[in-house]
Amino acid sequence: MSSETAASNSTVENGADTSARQATGAARRRGPFRVGERVQLTDERGRMNTITLEEGGAFHTHRGYLNHDEIIGKVDGSVVENNIGQQYQTLRPLLSDFVLSMPRGAAVVYPKDAGQIVTMADIFPGARVVEAGVGSGALSISLLRAVGDAGYLHSFERRQEFADIARGNVETIFGGPHPAWKISLGDFQEEVVRSEEPGSVDRVVLDMLAPWECLDAVATVLAPGGVWINYVATVTQLSRTAEAIRADGRFTEPDAWESMVRGWHLEGLAVRPDHRMVAHTGFLLVTRRLADGVTGISLKRRPSKTEFSEEDLNAWTPGAVGERAVSDKKLRRAARDAIAGTNVKDAPAREG
Repeated sequence: MSSETAASNSTVENGADTSARQATGAARRRGPFRVGERVQLTDERGRMNTITLEEGGAFHTHRGYLNHDEIIGKVDGSVVENNIGQQYQTLRPLLSDFVLSMPRGAAVVYPKDAGQIVTMADIFPGARVVEAGVGSGALSISLLRAVGDAGYLHSFERRQEFADIARGNVETIFGGPHPAWKISLGDFQEEVVRSEEPGSVDRVVLDMLAPWECLDAVATVLAPGGVWINYVATVTQLSRTAEAIRADGRFTEPDAWESMVRGWHLEGLAVRPDHRMVAHTGFLLVTRRLADGVTGISLKRRPSKTEFSEEDLNAWTPGAVGERAVSDKKLRRAARDAIAGTNVKDAPAREG
């Protein structure tokens, strides 16, 4: 056997040859535009609109109309013209674009925070991950991309409407059900210990009002050395969760941080920070599970108040943190819109 043949066989055995298989969702990100897909249109002045392609549909503005059929079948990155000759750049939305424009019933985890969670929680291919609550599915999409087809993500959500919206959004971005995803209804701290074996989970991701209530459940299912990361909105939640973790003794000293993103204006020599930025969206608090029977090391620090008054305890209620109730009508509409995004039809490719 020649060295070239051996190297070729080794490449195929190691999975580098992707001609025979594709990861879930990869096909949705490649090829010509299809009916049912979302497409970003950017005009000559940099104005952006996102449309969903329909056979016979049209995108109307005060400067004419653009037939969807002019886009369907074109390759990603094509430039098309409307009826009066105005040009539009056509691109598939990136994940960050999709998350911020997808149907939702609850506030989404911003892309900047999802990226931090995937990296700082060390979500690796093949990992076994549990999360709660799923909301509109924004973080679930990032977690599924990280664990891959061979991984496992079990999402817990208390409301059926949110679960329906999340399922529609996940199936839209991946082109159908993801083989690594399971979603269950119910309270996390009760359901996770029923469905997951003790010490079988690599990572726990919680996005909820009172994560300290889940200490025992997390400690039960999380493997020694496993990571537990919390996404909370207020300083009171952050403080109480950290103190509960310290008092429990089964976890390492928690770390907390937040990220802020500021864009820059780039035009010739006019290079400066943008006037607006994505500042506080939430705090991230991470800790790791210690081995059974091991007591965590208490770091030496100055004494400070750790008791919570009644006023402190009331500060994390939904109304106090600014969470607005979502009407059932809005949830049903968001669920319909999310499910509609799964209906993408293949179309024959046309030359660009």
